[in-house]
Amino acid sequence: MAPRLQLEKAAWRWAETVRPEEVSQEHIETAYRIWLEPCIRGVCRRNCKGNPNCLVGIGEHIWLGEIDENSFHNIDDPNCERRKKNSFVGLTNLGATCYVNTFLQVWFLNLELRQALYLCPSTCSDYRLEDDIQKEKDYEPQTICEHLQYLFALLQNSNRRYIDPSGFVKALGLDTGQQQDAQEFSKLFMSLLEDTLSKQKNPDVRNIVQQQFCGEYAYVTVCNQCGRESKLLSKFYELELNIQGHKQLTDCISEFLKEEKLEGDNRYFCENCQSKQNATRKIRLLSLPCTLNLQLMRFVFDRQTGHKKKLNTYIGFSEILDMEPYVEHKGGSYVYELSAVLIHRGVSAYSGHYIAHVKDPQSGEWYKFNDEDIEKMEGKKLQLGIEEDLAEPSKSQTRKPKCGKGTHCSRNAYMLVYRLQTQEKPNTTVQVPAFLQELVDRDNSKFEEWCIEMAEMRKQSVDKGKAKHEEVKELYQRLPAGAEPYEFVSLEWLQKWLDESTPTKPIDNHACLCSHDKLHPDKISIMKRISEYAADIFYSRYGGGPRLTVKALCKECVVERCRILRLKNQLNEDYKTVNNLLKVAVKGNDGFWVGKSSLRSWRQLALEQLDEQDGDAEQSNGKMNGSTLNKDESKEERKEEEEELNFNEDILCPHGELCISENERRLVSKEAWSKLQQYFPKAPEFPSYKECCSQCKILEREGEENEALHKMIANEQKTSLPNLFQDKNRPCLSNWPEDTDVLYIVSQFFVEEWRKFVRKPARCSPVSSVGNSALLCPHGGLMFTFASMTKEDSKLIALIWPSEWQMIQKLFVVDHVIKITRIEVGDVNPSETQYISEPKLCPECREGLLCQQQRDLREYTQATIYVHKVVDNKKVMKDSAPELNVSSSETEEDKEEAKPDGEKDPDFNQSNGGTKRQKISHQNYIAYQKQVIRRSMRHRKVRGEKALLVSANQTLKELKIQIMHAFSVAPFDQNLSIDGKILSDDCATLGTLGVIPESVILLKADEPIADYAAMDDVMQGKDEFVLGICWLGVRRRWDFTYWSVNIQYFYF
Repeated sequence: MAPRLQLEKAAWRWAETVRPEEVSQEHIETAYRIWLEPCIRGVCRRNCKGNPNCLVGIGEHIWLGEIDENSFHNIDDPNCERRKKNSFVGLTNLGATCYVNTFLQVWFLNLELRQALYLCPSTCSDYRLEDDIQKEKDYEPQTICEHLQYLFALLQNSNRRYIDPSGFVKALGLDTGQQQDAQEFSKLFMSLLEDTLSKQKNPDVRNIVQQQFCGEYAYVTVCNQCGRESKLLSKFYELELNIQGHKQLTDCISEFLKEEKLEGDNRYFCENCQSKQNATRKIRLLSLPCTLNLQLMRFVFDRQTGHKKKLNTYIGFSEILDMEPYVEHKGGSYVYELSAVLIHRGVSAYSGHYIAHVKDPQSGEWYKFNDEDIEKMEGKKLQLGIEEDLAEPSKSQTRKPKCGKGTHCSRNAYMLVYRLQTQEKPNTTVQVPAFLQELVDRDNSKFEEWCIEMAEMRKQSVDKGKAKHEEVKELYQRLPAGAEPYEFVSLEWLQKWLDESTPTKPIDNHACLCSHDKLHPDKISIMKRISEYAADIFYSRYGGGPRLTVKALCKECVVERCRILRLKNQLNEDYKTVNNLLKVAVKGNDGFWVGKSSLRSWRQLALEQLDEQDGDAEQSNGKMNGSTLNKDESKEERKEEEEELNFNEDILCPHGELCISENERRLVSKEAWSKLQQYFPKAPEFPSYKECCSQCKILEREGEENEALHKMIANEQKTSLPNLFQDKNRPCLSNWPEDTDVLYIVSQFFVEEWRKFVRKPARCSPVSSVGNSALLCPHGGLMFTFASMTKEDSKLIALIWPSEWQMIQKLFVVDHVIKITRIEVGDVNPSETQYISEPKLCPECREGLLCQQQRDLREYTQATIYVHKVVDNKKVMKDSAPELNVSSSETEEDKEEAKPDGEKDPDFNQSNGGTKRQKISHQNYIAYQKQVIRRSMRHRKVRGEKALLVSANQTLKELKIQIMHAFSVAPFDQNLSIDGKILSDDCATLGTLGVIPESVILLKADEPIADYAAMDDVMQGKDEFVLGICWLGVRRRWDFTYWSVNIQYFYF
């Protein structure tokens, strides 16, 4: 079949030779493409939207022929959710909780820990299923131990393929959408579990964490002078091993225990020698736990970027680990066998996926735990497989080293779990307590009910599908209309009828109707012509309407479309004709006024108007199927269309008459106007004898008179107050003039507005009054002291000579008189001079204004401050030689520049949010302050400074992170101060620390550690005893709810 555009042209080709009044029924049927040849299945590959008789490719292929029953539904087999025989149960990933799932599976397969948790008393033991009230409620564990008990019981005896750990995760307060540090989670949770179990009376329960995971080592320091040995005992639950620079696990353990020399500035104070001496320090392993957790420190802190990074280096480890060479006391059994490998897939420390390879202690077989999916390894061997492939491979990836029998290499393993080898077989009888088993049975029964329900739904879907199959096979053969009576149905509805995934809705043809409630000819591309027999069955079974029979072919729309097409074809010829007519001069009063702008674009306007007529017809009856226009949207569109000028509306005045400006219009002949009127029949018509708008003439005359009056007033005021206008010979309070004892005050805002008017009287309105009330408080008192008016408040006032004041009183209306009088007091020579203001100062309102200004300085948002980096403890003093310190690269925005009145300083953007405080000053004064007062406090940058955008509620810690990005100085290397005050409280806000806009903060950077190995020692807690002590003391007090906060940097 021909393309859609070709079919469109062929359907309306007759309009070139047929006038609108000559349109017949044959032309109408041709426009609606009634007699186009239908397409044949197998020949036409897809549906032809331009052919209403093409019924191929509308979705019928899935129904014709034999169909598999499984295609009648989208419900998975519920048995796929059933736990397989001799397999383990998985855990649902709640978003970013794969790291939690790996540890839960490792702890579950620790039989001693599982048995101890089952022995822990719980409130759920009082839970009775016999109670009808309890049967209706789901069990909700109350403590961490109860959550673990219930989870372990489900993992052991559930019939589900995987279970949901959301209750456990919620109880810990973890953010399911943010991936946390897995090693940190392991430490904190084991500490929490130990504290919880320590309150139990049963010693097997109380001491299970210590018995399984707790070992002991000693920090030993030996003085080289006297040989005195100092020991500090410490417990550990995992050994944190540095992997940087190592290839084997044994090398990492050896480095952890290696001897360290304390020399030079790092010498050790010996209590025996009572002086600092050279010494050696090392760690001695005193005892090892049954379960040895080895943390491989893959996630380290990058000092240069201030963030964590992952070390993707291969580490080799064996399945059998002999720890006897590393233990101080020999003779015991220290042979361990590998029981779990925890894997992190990904190149970044902040993303990736966690999985676990765990060995079943009962069967000795290895399993891979990947959230919901559990995979059994073949041959009882550990197989890391694709877990060693990085998600983002790089060109510099190292090749995997060869591994011998019983050894493995991994660049993604971050934790290795070893179990102490014993001759005894593990206890295989870990029984679930009866009260927990009842809960598991109840969950299993719910699962079975769900399986039955899903199976029934699958059966119903199959039955419906079979019935639909028979219906389609019967009706599709009868859909083509041929020469018999026909109707139109939308293609969209037919496709939905053949779509098995959606239920069939009633037929809705409203969106295809024209303004005459018939089938719009432009909608024929989305309609299909079907037989009346098939249409009767469709409407009887599914309902809907309106039915579009042969009577629905709209002659009015076809005639209108014929007229538009003929006008489009004639437009180019008429354009040349009009251009030729415009060259002929108009004689007499036979012409018509046309806007020059309309004449320049009349052809484009005509094309757009012709296209819009079709578009309006299409939207005139969009009522159903999502085509209904929102009332508010349609009103807005109409307003926008009304705002756009149509042809010849550019010479309309606001009163709807002919505009008075002759420069915007020209006369055209009657012949030219008649041609234009064919395309714009609704355009406003103005014959040459038409008079201009009388109202506009009156307004123009009044405007000219007012402009002349304003110029006269401005000239008079400028002549009366020349010095005030030119800002010459102005008095100053700090240097009081000798020839007068009285000076008057007006607001600077009045002076500036008056100068604007005098400069441009035609554009600005005259100033009629002096508004001095803005300088007074509600009590009528002055808001400024004599001292402040000589300094910071001098920009808010203007001083007036007495002679000028007399002239101001004649020219303007003055609401309040404000003056300053100089008085000589006392008989002593020289006498004391006093300055008295009228009205007097209001102390209460003045104090309130100062307090409000101070509060505003501490409630800013997006203000600029400057950070100056100090070199060699010396600050470049910008005040002493500013011409030398100003940066040559300073941008124009950083330079001092005059701003228009009322414009806000971008570097001093006061916050408008929050609750407004009560202000003592008058409301008019406050409004005047916001509109006029602008104190130029702009700071000029010097070399070594950088500008930062900050807010008052921002913490010092957040500021340090900004400084880190600006100066490449890590937060813990930053020493900040302002006006001699050290800034050290990271939790304090900048407002409380006294940091205001345009402040200069001094930055002194500590020298970074060049030896990264030494930095790793600091990270691991080996550099000072206090680190290990502080960790053991603080780790227990951390709450999981706060642990989920993303820690940006650390202190040592």
